[in-house]
Amino acid sequence: MRTGNLFIKAGSLGLAAALIFGGCSGTDQRQGQQGSSEQEMIASEEPSRSEAPKEEAYWEVGEPQTAEAHSEVREPQTVEADWSEYFDGMNGAAVLYDASAQQYTVYNASLAGTRRSPCSTFKIISSLIGLESGVIDPKQSVRTWSGETFWNENWNHDIGFDEAFRTSCVWYFREVTDEIGQERMQEEIDRLLYGNRDISDWEGNLNTNNGNRALTGFWIESSLAISPREQTEVMERIFGQTSVYSEETQEELKRVMLVQEDADTDDEEEVAHVSVYGKTGMGMAYGTVVDAWFTGFAERGEERVYFCVYLGQTDDKDVSSVAAKEIAIRLAERYFNSEEQ
Repeated sequence: MRTGNLFIKAGSLGLAAALIFGGCSGTDQRQGQQGSSEQEMIASEEPSRSEAPKEEAYWEVGEPQTAEAHSEVREPQTVEADWSEYFDGMNGAAVLYDASAQQYTVYNASLAGTRRSPCSTFKIISSLIGLESGVIDPKQSVRTWSGETFWNENWNHDIGFDEAFRTSCVWYFREVTDEIGQERMQEEIDRLLYGNRDISDWEGNLNTNNGNRALTGFWIESSLAISPREQTEVMERIFGQTSVYSEETQEELKRVMLVQEDADTDDEEEVAHVSVYGKTGMGMAYGTVVDAWFTGFAERGEERVYFCVYLGQTDDKDVSSVAAKEIAIRLAERYFNSEEQ
């Protein structure tokens, strides 16, 4: 188990903590352009005309935390950590899941178990299924722009998979989702145990923020919802040792999700960085950010940890998916560089 002032033991070592989940729907705006500044990202968000969603939680104890094909597993341990210093007063939660150690480390357990709209983090899933089904061919992935002028100028041209993922191009992934189809999408959502698994609002009619069919869907302020803790579990089901997805698909996803590459160093005293892979997501209501995400995983050598950082609406604080990403990277780096017991 990791030690130091970052991680705090909860209870005796023989106690496996109850698993915490929650439920609610959230809001979404497209975020995640690689290398963009926070100011540029915030400026690119379209103001919302919808109200911030109400939160409600549910609790389940002892639910298996792997795909349905792997039902007999040891229940992971959960420890809690005080990471408030990283959040600077923002309302947020974080989860690090070390699958090899069968351990979750959680900050703000209640919020970490609360389901919200996945926002643009769902592009990981639509990309996964698109690659597996052949809907997305990385070598011939360019889709033709309709000519409609969208609020994000980065979307107003023919665009390929890499750029669409990194700029969170909604019209591109709306087309991908439609070509995957509702039946195949539901099968994969069920296989991944993805949150509430509710894609019933396929067209995105519940989304009051935008009436443009090209910019709506069940993953945007609509029926689908997932908690930060569940986000880490889904990442492990995609990229973990028991993944049912092809190595080729996983490598393509890793390529577009890469946001920070491990730095080679010969200086033993220098703290090595880790390779970080993830996707942002952000939603607004009346010009105020109410949901901000960064989820994925980090690697150093053969070690890997899955993570999710979520930020909710906080008065007088600059809440953004950029901030969530920065927090996640700092937590992952400190996790790998902390001493082992």
